[in-house]
Amino acid sequence: MTPGRPVPPPLAKPITPASDAGVLAAAYGAVSSDSGLVPLTVARRAPKPDDVEIAIEFCGLCHSDVHAVRGEWGGQTYPLVPGHEIVGTVSRIGAGVTDFSVGDRVGVGCIVDSCRECDSCLDGLEQYCEKGMTGTYGATDRRNGDATTQGGYSSSIVVDRRYVVRVPESLDPAAVAPLLCAGVTTFSPLRHFDVEEGDVVGVVGLGGLGHMAVKLAKAMGAKVVVFTTSESKVPAALELGADEVVLSRDEEAMAAADRTIDLIIDTVAAPHDLNPLFRTLRVDGALFQLGLPSEAMPPVNPRALIRRRIAYAGSLIGGIAETQEMLDFCAEHGVVADIEVVSASGLNDAYDRMVAGDVKYRFVLDTSTLQAPAKEADA
Repeated sequence: MTPGRPVPPPLAKPITPASDAGVLAAAYGAVSSDSGLVPLTVARRAPKPDDVEIAIEFCGLCHSDVHAVRGEWGGQTYPLVPGHEIVGTVSRIGAGVTDFSVGDRVGVGCIVDSCRECDSCLDGLEQYCEKGMTGTYGATDRRNGDATTQGGYSSSIVVDRRYVVRVPESLDPAAVAPLLCAGVTTFSPLRHFDVEEGDVVGVVGLGGLGHMAVKLAKAMGAKVVVFTTSESKVPAALELGADEVVLSRDEEAMAAADRTIDLIIDTVAAPHDLNPLFRTLRVDGALFQLGLPSEAMPPVNPRALIRRRIAYAGSLIGGIAETQEMLDFCAEHGVVADIEVVSASGLNDAYDRMVAGDVKYRFVLDTSTLQAPAKEADA
C-alpha cells in the first residue's frame, strides 16, 4: 500500500443486500479512490434457475483493476470489489442448469451479462453488445435492480450459466486465470486474422498481454517477432518463444524489418508512434490495437495505410464461445500464463508493482488467503 494511504475499517454490513438463500463472501476491495484494497464482505444472491454459484480459487490481477480501484477512469461507484479473471469450482446450480454440475472447474471473465438480443450477442460477440455488456465488476446489474456487480477478489460469485466457461482439467487453475482476460484479448485478433503456420506476427510490448500474444501466436504456428524499446527484454522475449526481437528505437533494425510482418498485435498502453510499425507490415497486413493509452496517441499518417492496403483495427476481449475456444486451444497446446501467486495481504503491494512494471507477467490472487466473511449485521 502506498505510504500514508488511509486504511478504513471493514464494512459492518455486506455491500449488497443478502437474499434468503444467498451467501456472504469474504472479499477485498476499495471503499474510495485512495483507500487501497481492504477486507470487505459481499452478499451474493441465491442462484436463480439459470445461475451457477462458484467457489473461487484464484483470480488474476489485471491492470484495468488498478485503474478502476484508484478511480483513474472516472465515474466509479464504491465500495468496489475488482477481479474479472476468475477460476473456481461449482458449488451450487440453479434448477434450470444442465450444462454444469457441482464440482466442475469453471471460469468467469470480463462479462457476466449482455442484452442477449442484439446482432452482436446473437453472433456470440457479447463483448460488443449494442446495449452495453455487463462487466464482472463495477457495472449496473441489469437483472438485479440497481446493484453494482462485484468481482472476483472474493471467496464466491454467482453468474448466469451463459457467461460461465469450462476450465480444462489439464491446465493449472492458477495459471489459467489470466487467460480469461489477457489470453482471450490476444487470442481474438489472432483468430480474426486467421493466423496460421507460416504467418509472421509482430508483438509490441512484453507485459501481461504481450507475453500471451507470443505464446498463442507460436502455438498457432506463426513466426513471432517482438518489438520492444528495452534491450533488457530481449532474453525474456526469446525465452517465451519469440523467433526474433527488434529494438524499435534502432532505426537500422526497424528499416531491416520493412515489409516483413503480416500482423501486429500492439499491447502498449502508453502513447507511441505507430507509423514506424506500419512500415514493417506487408501488403494487406494489419495492426490490432489492444492497449488503451490514457492520453492521445501521435497521429497516424494515412499514406502508410493506403500504399499497402493496411488495416488499423481495435479488438476488445472476446465473446463467451470464443473464450471457451481459447481455453480448449490452450489445453491442446499446453499454453498458460506466467504468473506470481499473491495473498490477499499482498494485493496493495502487487498493485504498486504492476504500476512499476515489476511482474513477470501476471499476478494471481489465491483466494484461500481471504479472511472469513463477517456475519451480517442485524437489519
